[in-house]
Amino acid sequence: MLTRKEETLLEALEPAATQAGIEIVTVEVAGAKKAPTIKVYIDTPSGVGFDQLAAAQKWIGAIMDDIDPFPGAYTLEVSSPGIDRPLRTPEHFTKFAGEDVLITCRGPVSGRSKWTGVLRGFQDGSVIVEAEGESVSIPLEDIKRARVKGKIDFNA
Repeated sequence: MLTRKEETLLEALEPAATQAGIEIVTVEVAGAKKAPTIKVYIDTPSGVGFDQLAAAQKWIGAIMDDIDPFPGAYTLEVSSPGIDRPLRTPEHFTKFAGEDVLITCRGPVSGRSKWTGVLRGFQDGSVIVEAEGESVSIPLEDIKRARVKGKIDFNA
Protein backbone atom coordinates (compact mmCIF):
# COMPACT_ATOMS: atom_id res chain seq x y z
CA MET A 1 0.00 0.00 0.00
CA LEU A 2 2.90 2.35 0.67
CA THR A 3 5.69 3.15 -1.74
CA ARG A 4 9.25 2.43 -0.62
CA LYS A 5 9.75 6.12 0.16
CA GLU A 6 6.52 6.31 2.17
CA GLU A 7 7.49 3.15 4.08
CA THR A 8 10.91 4.66 4.87
CA LEU A 9 9.29 7.85 6.17
CA LEU A 10 6.79 5.87 8.25
CA GLU A 11 9.58 3.80 9.80
CA ALA A 12 11.49 7.00 10.67
CA LEU A 13 8.44 8.54 12.36
CA GLU A 14 6.96 5.58 14.25
CA PRO A 15 9.39 5.46 17.23
CA ALA A 16 8.78 9.14 18.10
CA ALA A 17 5.04 8.75 17.50
CA THR A 18 4.85 5.75 19.82
CA GLN A 19 6.71 7.70 22.48
CA ALA A 20 4.23 10.58 22.07
CA GLY A 21 1.21 8.24 22.25
CA ILE A 22 0.29 8.96 18.64
CA GLU A 23 -0.53 6.57 15.82
CA ILE A 24 0.81 7.39 12.38
CA VAL A 25 -2.24 6.32 10.37
CA THR A 26 -0.38 6.63 7.09
CA VAL A 27 2.11 8.69 5.12
CA GLU A 28 1.48 9.86 1.57
CA VAL A 29 3.88 11.51 -0.86
CA ALA A 30 2.12 13.45 -3.60
CA GLY A 31 2.85 16.05 -6.22
CA ALA A 32 5.89 16.88 -8.32
CA LYS A 33 9.09 14.89 -7.83
CA LYS A 34 11.16 18.05 -7.43
CA ALA A 35 8.94 19.58 -4.73
CA PRO A 36 6.56 16.92 -3.36
CA THR A 37 4.08 17.19 -0.50
CA ILE A 38 4.55 14.76 2.39
CA LYS A 39 1.21 14.15 4.11
CA VAL A 40 1.33 12.56 7.56
CA TYR A 41 -1.99 11.50 9.08
CA ILE A 42 -1.99 11.07 12.86
CA ASP A 43 -4.52 9.88 15.43
CA THR A 44 -4.87 9.09 19.13
CA PRO A 45 -7.49 7.03 20.99
CA SER A 46 -9.23 10.28 21.96
CA GLY A 47 -8.91 11.96 18.56
CA VAL A 48 -6.63 14.78 17.46
CA GLY A 49 -6.93 18.42 18.41
CA PHE A 50 -5.18 21.55 17.20
CA ASP A 51 -2.58 21.48 19.99
CA GLN A 52 -1.63 17.87 19.17
CA LEU A 53 -1.36 18.70 15.48
CA ALA A 54 0.87 21.72 16.19
CA ALA A 55 3.13 19.71 18.52
CA ALA A 56 3.33 16.79 16.06
CA GLN A 57 4.15 19.18 13.21
CA LYS A 58 7.25 20.28 15.16
CA TRP A 59 8.72 16.85 15.91
CA ILE A 60 7.73 15.41 12.52
CA GLY A 61 9.34 18.44 10.85
CA ALA A 62 12.51 17.94 12.87
CA ILE A 63 12.72 14.26 11.86
CA MET A 64 12.13 15.17 8.21
CA ASP A 65 14.87 17.80 8.39
CA ASP A 66 17.26 15.19 9.82
CA ILE A 67 16.60 12.56 7.16
CA ASP A 68 16.10 15.09 4.31
CA PRO A 69 13.87 12.75 2.28
CA PHE A 70 13.81 15.00 -0.78
CA PRO A 71 16.91 17.15 -1.26
CA GLY A 72 15.66 20.59 -2.03
CA ALA A 73 12.11 21.67 -1.36
CA TYR A 74 9.15 19.71 -0.06
CA THR A 75 5.97 20.61 1.79
CA LEU A 76 4.98 18.86 5.02
CA GLU A 77 1.31 18.52 5.98
CA VAL A 78 0.28 16.95 9.29
CA SER A 79 -3.42 16.31 9.83
CA SER A 80 -6.01 14.03 11.36
CA PRO A 81 -7.27 11.20 9.16
CA GLY A 82 -10.65 12.91 8.68
CA ILE A 83 -13.97 11.29 7.86
CA ASP A 84 -12.52 9.50 4.83
CA ARG A 85 -9.88 7.85 7.01
CA PRO A 86 -7.14 5.91 5.20
CA LEU A 87 -6.93 2.20 6.07
CA ARG A 88 -3.53 0.54 5.91
CA THR A 89 -2.98 -2.16 8.52
CA PRO A 90 -4.83 -5.36 9.45
CA GLU A 91 -5.79 -3.59 12.70
CA HIS A 92 -7.39 -0.74 10.74
CA PHE A 93 -9.47 -3.17 8.69
CA THR A 94 -10.57 -4.98 11.85
CA LYS A 95 -11.35 -1.81 13.82
CA PHE A 96 -13.47 -0.25 11.07
CA ALA A 97 -15.49 -3.37 10.19
CA GLY A 98 -19.09 -2.37 9.44
CA GLU A 99 -18.09 0.90 7.77
CA ASP A 100 -18.57 1.70 4.10
CA VAL A 101 -15.21 1.67 2.30
CA LEU A 102 -13.63 2.55 -1.04
CA ILE A 103 -10.79 0.26 -2.10
CA THR A 104 -8.53 0.67 -5.12
CA CYS A 105 -6.47 -2.38 -6.08
CA ARG A 106 -3.12 -2.56 -7.87
CA GLY A 107 -4.79 -4.72 -10.52
CA PRO A 108 -8.08 -6.56 -11.00
CA VAL A 109 -9.39 -8.67 -8.13
CA SER A 110 -12.40 -10.76 -9.13
CA GLY A 111 -12.50 -8.73 -12.35
CA ARG A 112 -12.44 -5.24 -10.80
CA SER A 113 -9.83 -2.77 -9.63
CA LYS A 114 -12.19 -0.58 -7.55
CA TRP A 115 -14.51 -1.79 -4.83
CA THR A 116 -17.13 0.09 -2.82
CA GLY A 117 -18.93 -1.80 -0.10
CA VAL A 118 -19.19 -2.65 3.57
CA LEU A 119 -15.98 -3.65 5.30
CA ARG A 120 -16.46 -7.01 7.01
CA GLY A 121 -12.98 -7.27 8.52
CA PHE A 122 -9.61 -8.86 7.95
CA GLN A 123 -8.94 -12.59 7.71
CA ASP A 124 -6.01 -14.73 6.54
CA GLY A 125 -4.10 -11.79 5.01
CA SER A 126 -7.11 -10.45 3.13
CA VAL A 127 -9.63 -7.65 3.52
CA ILE A 128 -13.23 -8.85 3.38
CA VAL A 129 -15.70 -6.51 1.68
CA GLU A 130 -19.38 -7.04 0.99
CA ALA A 131 -20.16 -5.41 -2.35
CA GLU A 132 -23.31 -5.75 -4.41
CA GLY A 133 -24.52 -8.69 -2.35
CA GLU A 134 -21.33 -10.74 -2.56
CA SER A 135 -18.43 -11.16 -0.17
CA VAL A 136 -15.06 -10.44 -1.75
CA SER A 137 -11.67 -11.30 -0.29
CA ILE A 138 -8.97 -8.83 -1.36
CA PRO A 139 -5.37 -9.74 -0.46
CA LEU A 140 -3.77 -6.89 1.51
CA GLU A 141 -0.76 -6.81 -0.83
CA ASP A 142 -3.12 -6.19 -3.79
CA ILE A 143 -4.57 -3.03 -2.24
CA LYS A 144 -3.22 0.25 -3.53
CA ARG A 145 -5.44 2.52 -1.43
CA ALA A 146 -8.30 1.99 1.02
CA ARG A 147 -10.42 4.58 2.80
CA VAL A 148 -13.54 4.74 4.93
CA LYS A 149 -16.30 6.31 2.87
CA GLY A 150 -17.08 9.47 4.82
CA LYS A 151 -20.68 10.13 5.78
CA ILE A 152 -22.19 13.43 6.82
CA ASP A 153 -25.65 13.49 8.37
CA PHE A 154 -27.01 17.00 7.91
CA ASN A 155 -30.14 16.07 9.87
CA ALA A 156 -28.29 15.23 13.09
